[in-house]
Amino acid sequence: MMGEDVPLAIRQILVLAAFLLPALAAGSPGLAQSAPPASPGAGPKASAPAAVPFEEVSRRAAAARDGGDTTEAIRWYREGVRVRPSWDEGWWYVGALSYERGLGAQAARAFARFVALKPESGAGWALRGLSEFQAKDYAGSMRHLARGLSLGSVGNAEIRDAVYYHMAVLRIRASQFELAVEPLSALARVKTETPDLVAACGLFLLRLPLLPGDVPEAQRELVQAAGRAAFAALGLKAEASQRFEEALARHPDAPNLHYGYGGYLLQQGEEHAAAALDQFRKEIEVNPSSVYAPLEIAFELLKRGEHAEALPYAESAVRIAPGLFAGHHALGRALVETGAVPRGVRELEEAVRLAPQSPEMRAALARAYVMAGRREDAEKVREEYKRLQVDRETKRLPGFAREDTIGQEAKKP
Repeated sequence: MMGEDVPLAIRQILVLAAFLLPALAAGSPGLAQSAPPASPGAGPKASAPAAVPFEEVSRRAAAARDGGDTTEAIRWYREGVRVRPSWDEGWWYVGALSYERGLGAQAARAFARFVALKPESGAGWALRGLSEFQAKDYAGSMRHLARGLSLGSVGNAEIRDAVYYHMAVLRIRASQFELAVEPLSALARVKTETPDLVAACGLFLLRLPLLPGDVPEAQRELVQAAGRAAFAALGLKAEASQRFEEALARHPDAPNLHYGYGGYLLQQGEEHAAAALDQFRKEIEVNPSSVYAPLEIAFELLKRGEHAEALPYAESAVRIAPGLFAGHHALGRALVETGAVPRGVRELEEAVRLAPQSPEMRAALARAYVMAGRREDAEKVREEYKRLQVDRETKRLPGFAREDTIGQEAKKP
């Protein structure tokens, strides 16, 4: 969960119902429309009697919920969905109240029933994913959080930010570090620092596939120092450079820290490019197995037109990580530009094979085909490039701006 933001996120799940459920009620026979007044002293017994009319069950569930009696509210909502399985409001509140009590698996099952009734509810899918995260079903959580975001809205800002945070940490845990950039950037620009959010940024920067709560004691200070630097960089804050310098002063040999600082400097403009390259070279010194530092050097040299100088760095990247598409991308471009066109084409074809959804790989390959005199092939690849660009725009997470930030290899066309 998200540190200090967790209680707010839970409350907002319940508050969200005030906006969501009235809209669902219109034309939904499963929702209670009215309820008779309560009898003085009326309340649920040890178990809800089957003879209680649905309208009274609904009223008692709402009364218990409004009175803060979560146990009784869940009991009556469960009775309501037993009597009327199509009652989407009942499933919503079973899920929300169970989530509030930390019963993630129970909440996830309830939200699964809710989205079966309301499959276009982004909020329902998102809350199913948050519940699964609470239950440590991380694969299901990532899948359903993404489904919620794909539907355009997951609710208000508090819920949205909770979803972004959990998507980011799940991607980090799965070593999908580049995919964590966008949600972390969005949060760093609007949220204040919290230990969990800073830890997530640190894990991203250091490329450690862990959840914030799983960081070993011996690494916590490093993760927090790196996280404060990454939080400032992702949030476009002026103190980022100072924070990187402070982190490096304490941890000069930490893998990926020089690389992260170099990536940040590279984003600050051409006047910082030389300092960025120095950081990448220091990364190679302290972390010879790093593939991303030589890749960044190769891409920067390619951008400057220094193709021959880029070639050994690209060769090194492919040697270290032959299954990484970005290495073949850099190597293919360097080879083509230094006259080794046939081999360069093969490297770029391999990059496309490894990253079939990347428009950038198609753009580089199309140019190589032109240089090889294969114009018909180049035209086919250009058409694929256009299709992938459109597809990328339609799948962009809501509320995110796609900006290059620290730690994104192969980001350059």
